[in-house]
Amino acid sequence: MTEQPAPTPRVVAVVVTFNRLALLERLVARLAEVPEVSEVLVVDNASTDGTGEWLARQSAERPRLQARTLAENGGGAGGFHDGLAWAMERGADLAWLMDDDGLPEPACLATLLEHREGLDFWGPVVVDEAAPDRLVFPIRLPGGTRVVHAMADVTAAADDTGVLPDVVIPFNGVLVTRDLVERIGLPRAEFFIWGDDVEYLWRARAAGARVATVVGARVHHPSVGELGTPMMGGRTTYNHSPSDLKHYCMARNNTLNLRTYRGWPHVLMFWVKTVWFYLFTRPRPARVALSARAAHAGLRGDFTGHRRFLT
Repeated sequence: MTEQPAPTPRVVAVVVTFNRLALLERLVARLAEVPEVSEVLVVDNASTDGTGEWLARQSAERPRLQARTLAENGGGAGGFHDGLAWAMERGADLAWLMDDDGLPEPACLATLLEHREGLDFWGPVVVDEAAPDRLVFPIRLPGGTRVVHAMADVTAAADDTGVLPDVVIPFNGVLVTRDLVERIGLPRAEFFIWGDDVEYLWRARAAGARVATVVGARVHHPSVGELGTPMMGGRTTYNHSPSDLKHYCMARNNTLNLRTYRGWPHVLMFWVKTVWFYLFTRPRPARVALSARAAHAGLRGDFTGHRRFLT
């Protein structure tokens, strides 16, 4: 008996955007060229740069494009929460999740789909668009503590099928199956930004999801600078941001993620690093107080504190 090929999955791309119209335009144009995409859903986080008006025109001209402009900015977390729910409502077998600043290579999705059997949550390598041999987001290799920044190191660490198991950079061109969404739910909208993607990945792993990075699939992304500021004589790093909004959300959400998935010893280590960093590495005592307020708010379930930085 001849084995029947697996049915073609319905892939719905989910894009979250906020005030980056030029980047969104190039991404929408690229997705229009990807035949494996059944539909593109754009969630506009109440942009003020003309994005909503542009999307309204594009939706009328492009039959595969649907757009929603939210009444208020829900951050990346809120956008992906709403967008993933929308994709499931639209009958997606697979949701392809991405921010507006990434640009998948034309064959990225096809390469990812070649590996869909046996995976639940998997994605491409995210490379610097100005230097494609470098990663935008460093990868910690499985089975150790080694963090790599070069594409060559990722390629060397992959298995003979071109897959790096148990590693993925969430929400940057990742595929997630309907089955996994039905098992673990949606991203935590209340996180607003920073840590929502990590929380979703850790939740997926806790539920037994099969996670991987496909080395042959690439998304190009503008550089975000050197992630991880060295501290303690270079023995470790800290994710410092000059933005009080980003730092507040990071301190709050990282505390919750570590408590939930790693335990209190890891929370304590994070707090020690935070205090050390802002007292000795980059002296800024006010950041220590801000971090404490953020962590305390998160632990008591208050996710409103970041709003003071939005005005």
